[in-house]
Amino acid sequence: MAYWQWGDAAADHTVVCVHGLTRQGRDFDVLAQRLVERAGGAVRVVCPDVVGRGKSDWLADPMGYQIPNYVGDLLALLAQLKPKTLDWVGTSMGGLIGMVAFSLAPTVGAPVRRLVLNDVGPTIEWPALQRIGQYLGKSGLFASEQQAADAMWAIASSFGPHTPAQWLALSKPMLKQVNNAVQGALQEAMYALHYDPAIALPFGQMTPEAAAQGEALMWRAYDAITAQTLLIRGAESDLLSSATALQMTQRGPQARLVEFAGVGHAPTLIAEDQTQVVAEFLLS
Repeated sequence: MAYWQWGDAAADHTVVCVHGLTRQGRDFDVLAQRLVERAGGAVRVVCPDVVGRGKSDWLADPMGYQIPNYVGDLLALLAQLKPKTLDWVGTSMGGLIGMVAFSLAPTVGAPVRRLVLNDVGPTIEWPALQRIGQYLGKSGLFASEQQAADAMWAIASSFGPHTPAQWLALSKPMLKQVNNAVQGALQEAMYALHYDPAIALPFGQMTPEAAAQGEALMWRAYDAITAQTLLIRGAESDLLSSATALQMTQRGPQARLVEFAGVGHAPTLIAEDQTQVVAEFLLS
């Protein structure tokens, strides 16, 4: 499992940022730089590529692409990093991993301080899972980085307003160059998304009944969290309902809720108002 690191590797304060289902650790470039700048360099920000994404290896058995295995991988990473104090920022899938990891606080190997859950909770709306399933694993090939960025925007416009430059910068790490055979001889450079399409296999086997069972387990994990928790929600999110968000403020760690207007699932933590909220929570 590859990871990206910012700031001082010897700093006492470590922030781990974990991305969403089809994303990768470079999603947090802007937030990581903001945290390092605000902390005067006295922080280590670690942004892993969860297995099957980015620079990390792909699994031989795609049925391993599930939350329990991801939690094990991240706990193994923490055992190597040996943080003295630990904060966690998790977007969507990364938040689910964080909820389980922080519910197992004694196994983390470091005092867990603060948890940021970005547009995710124990209850995930079934229509949102169906929407994601429509595009998951169906990346195709693109003739240019811009063409790929445009295709990603078509399915990710719920991320909220971005300038063309912001979206292209966010999209480039999502891509890898591949050689596309033409007429059996010529090779044309193309771009593909930087994740294993096979992550769609276990996702596609999800049923409403299995989702309900997973929801009960995730609420149990959430209720066991003792870290201070910030819940970020896109006000137009179809994955984290306002009712679930409200419930998360009333039970377990009683998260502080911040919503961003004009954004669905999920805020990218690039906009100034979004990075400011996270930085103030983690570094105040």
